[in-house]
Amino acid sequence: MMGRRLRANTALWSGLVMCGAALTGLVATSLPDTTPTATGAAASARQDGDEPCPPGLEARLSDPGLPGLVPEGGELTPVQAAEYEKKLREALEPLRAQDIAPPREVPVVVHVIHGEDGEGRVSGERVREQIETLNSAYGGRFSTGPQSTDTGFRFTLSDITRTADDVWFSRFNDHRRTIRSQLHQGGPETLNIYTADLGPGLLGFSSFPQDYADDPEQDGVVVAHDTLPGGDRARFDLGHTATHEVGHWLGLFHTFQNGCDTPGDYVSDTPYEREPATGCPEGRDTCRIRRGLDPVDNFMNYSDDACMTTFTSGQAERMAQHWAAFRDGGPRALTRTGAAAE
Repeated sequence: MMGRRLRANTALWSGLVMCGAALTGLVATSLPDTTPTATGAAASARQDGDEPCPPGLEARLSDPGLPGLVPEGGELTPVQAAEYEKKLREALEPLRAQDIAPPREVPVVVHVIHGEDGEGRVSGERVREQIETLNSAYGGRFSTGPQSTDTGFRFTLSDITRTADDVWFSRFNDHRRTIRSQLHQGGPETLNIYTADLGPGLLGFSSFPQDYADDPEQDGVVVAHDTLPGGDRARFDLGHTATHEVGHWLGLFHTFQNGCDTPGDYVSDTPYEREPATGCPEGRDTCRIRRGLDPVDNFMNYSDDACMTTFTSGQAERMAQHWAAFRDGGPRALTRTGAAAE
C-alpha cells in the first residue's frame, strides 16, 4: 500500500515540477531525488495525453507545513487569483439588474474509482453520507455561532458510477484528463466528484468555474476515497475534504489566499491569514496588523475536519455570484456546442 502511494505521489510531483502551478500535496519522503527524474516522469505522463497541470487547480493538504512541499502551500498565486477575479467581474456585469441567488439543488454524480481487488470501493451508504455532509455544511448546520451561514446551496445525488482499474485508482493524477473525459456527466450545473487513492499527503483538488467553458470535461472535484465519512484518514475522515473542494468548485479561494496582503481571499468577512492552519489551533493570529483571529473554523482552511464548521455570509454571496456567472446555464457558461444543462 505505501509503495503504491509513494509511486502515485512521485508521479504527481513530476507533473507539478513542469507546470509550476497551484497544486501540491506531497510529504517530504515521497519527493523524487532529482530534478532530471521528475522531468522524465512528467514527459512520460504527457505522452499519455495528459497535461501536467490544469489551469487553476486548487488542493487541500493534510500536512502543509512539512518540508519539501511546493512553496506557498499550494495556493494560487496572487496573479492567478486576480485573473479569476477579473473574469468574475466581467461575467457579472450583464447580470447587475438580476437577483443573484444560489440554485435550489445541485445535481451530483460520484465516480468511485477503485482497485481491482476492491480497495477504495466506497459504498453507496458512504456516498450518501457525503452528500448529507455537504448539505449540512452548506446549510450552516455545523456551527451555532454568529458566523453560522446557510449558503442556500443544496446537493442531490443523481448517480454513482464505479470503475475498477488499478492504474486509475493509484495514479489518478497521471491520467486525470483521460479519466474525467470518459466519466464526466452533465453540464456546468452538475457537480462531478471523483474518488481514488491520492497518496498520504494530498486530500483532494478541484477546478474553478471560470475554466468550465474552455475545458468542460475536466470540471469537477477529486477527493481521496478515505476522506469520505467513515473512511480511515485520521483527522480527515468526516467528509470535509469534499466540502472544501466544492467550495473551490463554486469559486472560493483558500482563506489564506494572498496572506496578510490586500485583497486576501476577496471576501470581506473572512479575516486575513498569513498561512494555512493545521490541527485545531485556538486564538491563532498570523496577521496581527489585520482585524480578527485566523478563520481556523472556516471550511476553506486546512484545519482538521473536526474544526471545520463555517462558511461566512460573504463566502455564500461569492459562491452565488460564481453560480450565476458560470454555472447557471447562461451564455457565459455554455460556450461550446452541446454543453447545455441537462
